[in-house]
Amino acid sequence: MTTPLPDSVLNALKALLGEGGWSQDPDRLAPKLIEWRGRWPGHTPLLVLPRNTDEVSQIVRICAEAGVAITPQGGNTGLVGGQIPQGEILLSLEKMCAVREVETFDDVIVAEAGVTLSAVHAAAHAAGRHFPLSLASEGSATIGGLVSTNAGGTAVLRYGPMRDLVLGLEAVLPDGRIWNGLKRLRKDNTGYDLKQLLIGAEGTLGIITAASLKLFPILPSRATAMVGLSSPHAAIALLALAKEQTGGAVEAFELMGRLGVSLALKNIPGLREPLGQVHAWYVLIETASGEPGAAEAALERLLAMALDQALIADAVLAQDQTQAKALWAIRESQSAAQRPEGVAWKHDVSVPVSQVAAFIDEANAAVTAMVPACRIVAFGHVGDGNVHYDVIVPEGGDGDAHAALRDQGAKTVHDIVARRGGSISAEHGLGTMKSVEALRYKSDLEVETLRAIRLAMDPKRILNPRVLF
Repeated sequence: MTTPLPDSVLNALKALLGEGGWSQDPDRLAPKLIEWRGRWPGHTPLLVLPRNTDEVSQIVRICAEAGVAITPQGGNTGLVGGQIPQGEILLSLEKMCAVREVETFDDVIVAEAGVTLSAVHAAAHAAGRHFPLSLASEGSATIGGLVSTNAGGTAVLRYGPMRDLVLGLEAVLPDGRIWNGLKRLRKDNTGYDLKQLLIGAEGTLGIITAASLKLFPILPSRATAMVGLSSPHAAIALLALAKEQTGGAVEAFELMGRLGVSLALKNIPGLREPLGQVHAWYVLIETASGEPGAAEAALERLLAMALDQALIADAVLAQDQTQAKALWAIRESQSAAQRPEGVAWKHDVSVPVSQVAAFIDEANAAVTAMVPACRIVAFGHVGDGNVHYDVIVPEGGDGDAHAALRDQGAKTVHDIVARRGGSISAEHGLGTMKSVEALRYKSDLEVETLRAIRLAMDPKRILNPRVLF
């Protein structure tokens, strides 16, 4: 239950933030109270828009003392409902959008929580550096949200998720105190790592206000190819060959089924068939190297070997950046292309890489047995075992009936994931969508320990109270 907002708290917050620092305007609030698929409409008595960390601290302190809950929100690109308030104060970090520092000797960028991923990319590039996290929503996804959900994206295979890219954090804890942990150390072996508790905590243990992030050299050699192949099993064999033959140069390895590609071509303007013939499955491969021409040469050798070994049936190597972007557009449109097709069950799961193909086979059989005419779109970052497994209502079918089976379908898919040693959330987090369901797959000891940590840090459950454990 959300505590009603007392007039004393409402007035205190308005006085603290002043003009432009808060809103109750329905038109201003509307886009922040719904996620892009429309699944979790929310409501809030007040939107607060702090301009700096001190204001965040004072907001949290006022709410904590009164027992009023807060839902933090970044760019509102989350897909599991964790950023949508259900009566809590909505705290948006959109005004905290400064890149505080770019230091090329230490290879670090310090960005506030409201800075978009695309702005971090631009600031890093202007300094002759590269920030490797990459995902389709980079123009709206913000650093605070990306850290809070331990975002993944397309380059995890080489650089790891957000957890591996954060050097330090600044955060406001649930009692309003400010923790200044904006270190830039690569090694710090002095006990518990508080930043790692906050990364992936979905705003439950603290509100992240800034982050120190790792930068990398801009690699001058980059190559992109799309290949057609027969099955996910062939894709896994190709991945093993790619790792072996490129010396670690593989940066992205993205799997897509034909249905996903067909829907992208149908529903997203400007896309074209990537290959001369239609194939059951496709893989988008990108390599990068610090040696000029090396990535291109390595990818050409890989494609030739894969054709000789009959791992792939066809391939196209992008000849310039425009062609590379066109190939990437097909991959990045996989989710958006499903929207016009009706109700879909969405699953963001991970399994060991060796289990990806077997998982898809088993899940396809189980889901098709439930809904024989369903349309399955499986795609994702197969290089790190992350599969987005989506089940769309049969063409011309009853959307309400399909939606009614969503929970049963999720249990079916997630049970298969669990049996194969996987996770029911690979990169989107648990949010309100999966927090209760996750209890089925975690041991009593794990849940008890996680709850003890949260109780110690937020005994009143002020921050994002409906999310996690």
